[in-house]
Parts: sequence; structure tokens; C-alpha cells
Amino acid sequence: MAIISMKQLLEAGVHFGHQTRRWNPKMAPYIFTERNGIYIIDLQKTVKKIDEAYSFMKEITESGKPILFIGTKKQAQSAIADEAKRCGMFYVNERWLGGMLTNYKTISLRIKRLKEIREMETDGTFSALTKKEVLKLRAEGDRLEKFLGGIKDMKGMPGAIFVVDPKKEKIAVKEARILGIPIIGIVDTNCDPDDVDYIIPANDDAIRAVKLIAGRMADAVIEAKQGESFDEGPLTTAAEVASDDVVEDEETETEE
Repeated sequence: MAIISMKQLLEAGVHFGHQTRRWNPKMAPYIFTERNGIYIIDLQKTVKKIDEAYSFMKEITESGKPILFIGTKKQAQSAIADEAKRCGMFYVNERWLGGMLTNYKTISLRIKRLKEIREMETDGTFSALTKKEVLKLRAEGDRLEKFLGGIKDMKGMPGAIFVVDPKKEKIAVKEARILGIPIIGIVDTNCDPDDVDYIIPANDDAIRAVKLIAGRMADAVIEAKQGESFDEGPLTTAAEVASDDVVEDEETETEE
């Protein structure tokens, strides 16, 4: 039995790709048709690819390695944080800082600093400082938390990364490639599928689509951990998706 149904994918708008003028020809095998200038993704292939990604997520989790969820575009930020937390994994949903993987030694020093500041907040250190000093330290801590909070408890390199829109997250993808870290990704019709090891052809701009797929990847982790059963959540109706048929990426893509 498939991990996800065609009905769920349709209701979440997973099948809506980008405008035909904004496509990558390498995605042709995953396109079903074109409608009103928009590519429609072949959901039969999406179902199969989600099954493959689900199995791989389970495999990595069962090996004891962490998985890093990445999605910094605004449509993905909440889902990435929520689903990573739900399955006990790690995430980056703000700006990807160069070297988060390839220069982890330096990043780990910033994480150490974040933990030092948080400890100072609770051990009474702040009471001995001036108001100005406290405000400065809190601002520093909040900034570090914003960018590093999702990985502050990650020990070493992830066994895999799950990415929403590899074109948007090209620096993270490049770093994972350098280190030989497998990549699972939600790949829309404007992306290069060769950048990803486990491609999930899908709408990467609709919030409901991202939430649905990220949720299934989190479910794989939970199943591998033999954790408690998870809630499927209410299905989105087709009418609710209508206004979200094609949510453009606000030109967040960076030109090469």
C-alpha cells in the first residue's frame, strides 16, 4: 500500500508545477501535461517516489544517523520546523549559513556560544550585569537561536538531508554533495533533478503540498524509531487549494 494517496496529493495541490517558460527540461519525465501555461506533474510518479524516499528515510534513521530538514523559503519554514521537531530531528528554516556542513567546526563554536548565553540566562549571571549588557547578550542569543536553534543539539554530520526546493537551497545541496551526504528533495518543474538522490516531483511553493510531503518524511522517521502513532491531520479540500493552485516563488530563485 502506498504511503500517500493520489487524493491527498491532489487536494494539497502537489500536481501544480511552474509556468512552462520556467522549467528544466530534465524534469520532462515527471510532467503529465500542460494546462493554461502551467506544467502538471505526474502524480503516479510522485506517489512512487514518495514511497522510495520514505523507505530511505527509515533506513537512515534505523542506522542511528540524524536527518537534517532544510527549507528556508517562506512557504516551507513552518512545516520544516514543525515536522522536524515532531520526529525528533534537526532543521534549518532560516537563511542557510555557508559552511553549516563543510565548516561545521566553526558553526559548532557559534552553537557553543548560543548555549553559553542561554545558560547565563538561567544561572544568575545576568543579575550581575548592567541592563545594557543583558540586552546585548540577549540580542546575540536570539540571533544565534534564529539561525542555529534547529541544529544546536545535532551531534556531527547528518546521515541525509531532506530539502524543499534544491534550487533555492543550492548551497546546502553543494555542501552535502562535497561531503557525500545523500539528498532527498521536493523538486518542482523548474529544478534540476540531478541535484538530488531521492527526488520527489512536486509543487514546492504551495504550503499545503510542502506540509503534506514533509509530514510523510517525518512519519518515516517516527516509524523507524518505533514511536507512537501519528495523526494524519485533516485533508485539505479541493476548494481550499483553488486559491493556492500556483503560488509563485516570489522570484526567490537565484540566477546562476
